[in-house]
Parts: sequence; structure tokens; C-alpha cells
Amino acid sequence: MFVANDIQNEIIRRRDMREAFTFTIDPADAKDFDDAISFERLPVTDEGLPETYQIGVHIADVSFYVRPGTKIDDEAYQRGTSVYLVDRVLPMLPEELCNDKCSLRPGEDKLCMSVVFTMDTEARVLKYKICRTVIRSDARLNYDEAQDIIKGNQVCNLSSVLCTLNSLAAKLRAERIAKGALTIEQKETRFRLDSKGHPTQIYFEEPNEAHHLIEEFMLLANRTVATAVGSGRPFVYRVHDLPDQEKLEEVKKFKRQNGRRGNGEWLQQTLDMLTIRAQAKAVYSTYNIGHYGLAFTHYTHFTSPIRRYPDLMVHRLVEKYILTGKPISLTREELEEKCEHCSACEQEAAQAERDSIRLYQTMWMEDKLGQVFDGHITGMQDFGFFVQLDESRCEGLVRMELIEHPEDFVLGDPVRVQVIRVDVNRSQIDFEFVF
Repeated sequence: MFVANDIQNEIIRRRDMREAFTFTIDPADAKDFDDAISFERLPVTDEGLPETYQIGVHIADVSFYVRPGTKIDDEAYQRGTSVYLVDRVLPMLPEELCNDKCSLRPGEDKLCMSVVFTMDTEARVLKYKICRTVIRSDARLNYDEAQDIIKGNQVCNLSSVLCTLNSLAAKLRAERIAKGALTIEQKETRFRLDSKGHPTQIYFEEPNEAHHLIEEFMLLANRTVATAVGSGRPFVYRVHDLPDQEKLEEVKKFKRQNGRRGNGEWLQQTLDMLTIRAQAKAVYSTYNIGHYGLAFTHYTHFTSPIRRYPDLMVHRLVEKYILTGKPISLTREELEEKCEHCSACEQEAAQAERDSIRLYQTMWMEDKLGQVFDGHITGMQDFGFFVQLDESRCEGLVRMELIEHPEDFVLGDPVRVQVIRVDVNRSQIDFEFVF
């Protein structure tokens, strides 16, 4: 483990950005703050010239603490990612690193890998620099607090900074959408648990301007790093292939058939669900085919090395390719093997997170036998229909033997169902149509 002198010596060698106004925005219950943003208005040298800003995207420098070939690195690679379950987090790194030494907590000197941009008022990047830095965060906000400041509900020393950054982020987002980026946004399912870990409430978090602000600057940093490395060297790209054309035709057909029903929330949810099902899975690869969903020709994951191993790999490659010019020790084939492993770990983690949500939804429904709810049909199989409840978004099955006229129903139809069985051990809920 590194001692204080090692860190102090490293601080001296880095670009010192501790005087730049810096802050983090994360979920309210987060402990591992792996990204921060700094903001400075640059002096206008000549009258009539537009205002410019220096904006730093600062990412915890996990690569300083976690070196290749160590036991911590081997374990992090095997895990591939942190896993976020309803009632706990299974971190990729030891808590001392992810919640303490690497976490960009306010008032503490922290080592970072940073992308520092000079931008104008139209969100154009005039120049940038990728470098190792030392920062000191001035403030830690959660998304609700940041949103209140952006909306003017709370006035503080961050108001001007957040409003300017929000304006720039909106322009970055508009540019992406104009180039064809997908903009599907899904509400995140959240639970409130009692002292025994049983769910007492299901609620949903919808992305707001504060989420978009952070998202756009992280996307900009990821894209910039991938572009800076280029396509001629073995690198870890985040790639997203073209969607399944047959499934896209199904989306268009559904939209044509149901357009007469208006633009209700249920219709948009069904369209989003079908569109997502048509998409290829984004994966890690050394072969850059671009990112269809984001409409980027070059993209990588650089901004979350505390919780994603590919980001740690990218930091090490950036250090070799951009900061020192030293050759990498891995062949493309070896790097591709690591990419495939990390993609598999990510998919396993995503499935575990979905299973966790499903389990807690089933637990929440356990005492609701016999109750009637409104919902919509979200899936149709030979053995029955899947129905998602409107209020809680719990999903259950109406078995085919309980359906008198199945041909009368189509995907997206509004229905009323009664809860007839709940099996927590199997995370299964059964409904019956109510006519």
C-alpha cells in the first residue's frame, strides 16, 4: 500500500488544479465519487471576443494505486465491474480504495486523470489536454440538490457555474441528437426498505437536467480520449453495432398500428421497450466499429475506473500512448481477450441487477393477493401474456389457460389484472385478467 510520502511526491509531479473551482454530483447514497468537474471563466483578452471557459473532467486515478500483476488488480479483473443490487453493492475494488483513497471527496487532495477543455459559449471545444492532475473538490452535491440550483429553487455560489455548464451540456446533447443519437430514457426502479430489509415502497427516478449535465461531459471526455488515441493502435473501445433490422421493422409496424391511440405514456414506454429489444448489445473491443447508439465514430469508457475494469485498462493505455509514449506490453489478441471477459462480466452484473429488482418487486407484491391493478401488456408468448402494472411496474404472467380469447389482445393493450399467486423463491407473479 502507498504511504503518504509516495502520494506527496506524486502530487509534485502533476498539474496542480486545486485552485480551480471543482465539484461532484452523484446519487444521494453514493460513496465512491469517481468523477468531478472543474470550471473557470477565462479572461477575455480583447474587447468583442466571445467568453471562453476552462472545464476539467477529472477522473479518480485508480491506476496509480492498482498496478498490473498485483493481487488487487487480479481480483478487480476477475470481477470486471461493481454490481449494484437493491440492498447492497458488491464493489470491484476494496472499500479502502473505492470509498476512501480514490473517492473524490470534498476538501481532500486527490490524484486524477483529467481531460481539460477550453470551450466557447456554443459548447465548441477549442482545445483540450489529457493529463495527470491533483484536485481538491470544493463541494459534493446529489442530483436533486444540483437540479434545485439549476432550476433557481436554491441560490448559492454554484448557481452561475451550474447554469453555465447546463447550457453547454444542452448544446452538446442537441448536437448528438441531430447526428442521430438515440435518446431513450428509462426511469430507474428504486426501493425503500425497512429495518429487516423488506421493501415498503417502490418509486422511480427520472433523469433530469443535472443527470444530463454530468452525462454530457462524461460522454465528451470518453469520446475525446478515444479520438486522441485514434484507430491505428490496440485500444479498448466501447462499440455498439447496428440494430436488428427485422426488429426495427416491428417497431415501425407497431407505431403505425397504434398511432391512432395518441401519444400516451404507455405507448411511448412500449415503443422504447421494442426499440431497446432491437438494439445490439454494446461491448468492449479492440476493433473500432463506432457506437451506433451515441452516433460517435470513436468512443471508450474512461470515466468510471473505480467500478469498471475497462476504464482502468483505458487509463493505463492512455498513460502509455499519450502521456509517456512507452509501448504497451499486451498484444492486440491479449487485449481483445480481456475485452471479451469484461463484456461478459458486465452482462452478468446487469442480469444480477435485474434479478435483484425482480426479487424485491415480488417481495413487495407478496401481501397483495386478490388485489386488482391497472397495467399494460408488455410481452406475448405461447404460454401467456406478460403484464406490467402501471403504478409499481411489477411484471407478472397471465397464463394462456386463463385467457378466453387471446386473439383479442395486442402488445401495449391496457388491461386490469388480479394478483392470484406470488412466489418469492422463484421471483414469479401470476395475474388473471379482470373483465
